[in-house]
Amino acid sequence: MSRPPRILVLRGGAIGDFIATLPVLQALRRQWPESYIELIGYPHIARLALAGGLADRVQGLDTARMARFFGRTPAIDDDSRRFLASFDFVVSFLHDPDGVVNENLCRHGVRRLLYQSPCDPNGHIVDHLLRPLESVAIYDAGARPALDLPEDLRDRARAAFRELGCATPPWVFHAGSGSPRKNWPWEGFRAVADTIRPRTQLAWLLGEADAALAPTVRSYAAATGAAVIEGRDLVEVAGLLSVCRGFLGNDSGIAHIAAAVGAPVVALFGPTDPAVWAPRGRRVRVLRAADHRLETITPEEVARAIEAMEADQ
Repeated sequence: MSRPPRILVLRGGAIGDFIATLPVLQALRRQWPESYIELIGYPHIARLALAGGLADRVQGLDTARMARFFGRTPAIDDDSRRFLASFDFVVSFLHDPDGVVNENLCRHGVRRLLYQSPCDPNGHIVDHLLRPLESVAIYDAGARPALDLPEDLRDRARAAFRELGCATPPWVFHAGSGSPRKNWPWEGFRAVADTIRPRTQLAWLLGEADAALAPTVRSYAAATGAAVIEGRDLVEVAGLLSVCRGFLGNDSGIAHIAAAVGAPVVALFGPTDPAVWAPRGRRVRVLRAADHRLETITPEEVARAIEAMEADQ
């Protein structure tokens, strides 16, 4: 290719799904450092790639322009055709079981399409999503998602922790996830917090999916003098996690962010398979219940895992 390529990446899904796609962006950026990479996804999530320098522009997947491509007989305007034709190739991870979207993309401007279904991954989700890049001679199985955040964002995160009353970097606990079945019982989080808070500061993270748990977390934090992180966008959360002492959480998108920004992570798994869904990072410990029932993981096991992570730092 005589000039840096223009690349379009299409990716829906939740937070963890998107973080698992970061190695694709990393590999493309490494192969063609001067390339222009545009993302069509959910902007509140995809902006993480902008913050990490892995994309140049983000557009929304839930727009009228993109909705047309999901129809059997779409009316595609000339501007959309020119837009698609401006890219050297498109990488799509859209759920497209009948091939309708792929057919429409190729009929209306896409020069070359690399596709991988985001569903039913064969092996770890990161490796599954990397496979389409083999057709452009990129082989990166085993890669880890990495968000290299700018120092000014990390400085703002340190200041935010100080404003929350954390004089030193805290352990961040996130007791929720996108599904109640993936949540370790609250009593376990509370027991671990009681064990470690005499020696370290704690901050509890609350996200949009944690409404049912929020009153309990706020009450415990108020009673113990812990900080509560809430009402932050994902880029801010990523910044905070990049400067924390460590992260404890369930199988959730936030655990994947924590691993990607380099935080020490203890991740708790029950019904889901860590061989497929575990966060990848430089410092990640996964505890999985032998019987796949989260309640059988003991607070003592988790506290020991945290102590081991601290000993390795």
